[in-house]
Amino acid sequence: MSCCLPSGSGRKQGRGPIATATSGEHRINDKIRVREVRLVDPDGVQLGIKPLPEALIIARNLDLDLVEVAPNAAPPVCRIMDYGKFKFDEAQKAKESRRKTQNVGVKEMKYRPKIGPGDFDTKTRQVSKFLDEGHKVKLTIMFRGREVFHPELGKKILDRVAETIGDGAKVEAEPRLDGRNMTMVLAPQKQKQKAKAPAAEVPEVQAAPEAQTTAPPVPAEAETPETAVIDDTTITGEE
Repeated sequence: MSCCLPSGSGRKQGRGPIATATSGEHRINDKIRVREVRLVDPDGVQLGIKPLPEALIIARNLDLDLVEVAPNAAPPVCRIMDYGKFKFDEAQKAKESRRKTQNVGVKEMKYRPKIGPGDFDTKTRQVSKFLDEGHKVKLTIMFRGREVFHPELGKKILDRVAETIGDGAKVEAEPRLDGRNMTMVLAPQKQKQKAKAPAAEVPEVQAAPEAQTTAPPVPAEAETPETAVIDDTTITGEE
């Protein structure tokens, strides 16, 4: 009596799987499973298509690793490099990228309709600092008691904040009432900040040539005695 075996049941037991790179990893040295590779040296110079054993020998003679950088190419591209240093540099770049993305978010600053000049200036400077760091800022006006019946007072404060910051921010969400609060969202105006940076350097470049050239003094002309001509006879002032 015959029976159908499930697919793959005829494989030999005890033989380990072929070594492959884990997610995000490169195959290196003896883990590379191809007959020939397109070899690139540590300086980025292509050495042509080489058999895998020969490429491994070249890498070992340089005391470096053979790294498969383009496994889907035909043949795969392998580069000779210090794989430990390569992994360290990649980890540092990823860490720096994560640090930049995690620090950017939405900050909040709260005002009162009857806020004093000192508190207003302090809070608004902090809002400007948040915007310079790339954050969005949610401005909240908190009403108490019968203040909620005068929303124009809150809008006046929000408009004053936006006016004080000026071109450093743009209004992403217009003022609106939310229960007993009024909110507005400001976003950094990055394009204008970048456009202003090169303009500040122009006067320094233009001022340099003016200091290099100075007009030389003009020598005084020698005085000559006055002459007069009378009847074709020249008479000088000296007798």
